Amino acid sequence: RFLAWMGLEINTMAIIPLMAQQHHPRATEATTKYFLTQATAAAMILFASTMNAWTMGDWNINQISHPLATTTVTLALALKIGLAPMHFWLPEVLQGLNLTTGLVLSTWQKLAPFALILQISQNTNPALLTTLGVMSALVGGWGGLNQTQLRKLLAYSSIAHLGWMIIILQFMPALTLLNLTIYITMTSTMFLSLKIMASTKINSLALAWPKTPTLTTLIMLSLLSLGGLPPLTGFMPKWLILQELAKQDLPITATIMAMSALLSLFFYLR
Repeated sequence: RFLAWMGLEINTMAIIPLMAQQHHPRATEATTKYFLTQATAAAMILFASTMNAWTMGDWNINQISHPLATTTVTLALALKIGLAPMHFWLPEVLQGLNLTTGLVLSTWQKLAPFALILQISQNTNPALLTTLGVMSALVGGWGGLNQTQLRKLLAYSSIAHLGWMIIILQFMPALTLLNLTIYITMTSTMFLSLKIMASTKINSLALAWPKTPTLTTLIMLSLLSLGGLPPLTGFMPKWLILQELAKQDLPITATIMAMSALLSLFFYLR
C-alpha cells in the first residue's frame, strides 16, 4: 500500500509542471488547488493504510478489511478523481488549464486512482459506492446546465461519467472498465477537436460550421455519444449498467441514474 501511495504522489508531481507551464495567474491558481487536493487525498490514503496495518497487521491493499480504513481510502480516492461530493476542485482546476493539459487531467490522471478503487471495491461498503455514484451523476447533470465554458462543461461531464462507473463497480467491474475506456476515447476526441479549433466557449462553436464542417460534425457526434444517445457508442455502457442495476433489484437507483443522464444530455445538446 505504501508503494500505491508513492505511485499516486509521483503521478501528482509529474503533472504539476505541465499545469503551471503557462505563467498566468489562473493556471497558477489551478495548479495550487490541484496540488492541495491531491496532497490531502494522498495523506488520507497513507493514514488509512497505517490505521489498517495497526489494527489488522496487514499492509496489502487487497486485504484492507477494517471498515473505517476502507471508507477512508474510498473517500480519498473519490477526492482524487473528483467524485461528488468531493468534486468542487475539478471544474475550477480544469478551467484554469489549456486543452492539452486538461486532456491529461481528464483521462490519464484517472487511471491510477481507478486501479486502486477496483482493487478495494469488494471490501468497500456498497451503500457508500452507490451514494457516491448517484450523487456524482446528479451533480454532473445539474452542474453543467448553466455553463458556457467548454472546459467546465467537460469537467461536469467527467463527474457524471465517474458516477456511472462507480455505481456498477460492486456488481460488475468489467462494465466499469468498459465505461472508462469509452469515456477516455470520447473525451480525448473532444479535447483534441477543441484544441484544433482553439475554442473554449460554447459561442465560438456556433461560428465553427462554415470553417470546419467535418470537425464540427465530429464534435457533435462525440458530445451526443458522451451524453449516451442511441445508436452511438456512449449509449452501450449506460444501457448495460441500467440493465445490471435492474437485475440487482435496484430499480429506484436505475431510474435516478437514467434521469440524471437526461440532464447531462440536455447540456450536451445545447
